[in-house]
Amino acid sequence: MTRNNVLFAVIGALAVIVAVLGYQKYQESKQPEGMQITVGRDGISIDKK
Repeated sequence: MTRNNVLFAVIGALAVIVAVLGYQKYQESKQPEGMQITVGRDGISIDKK
């Protein structure tokens, strides 16, 4: 690989990382505020956000 190809690969990898982190932050901010009640196999779980 030439030096330019390595540089483009590094920039591409960084762009993917930034996109994934941005999507995770968006999903986190999209969740409702307050209390979250979950019913599962282990019983009822109440989380305060």
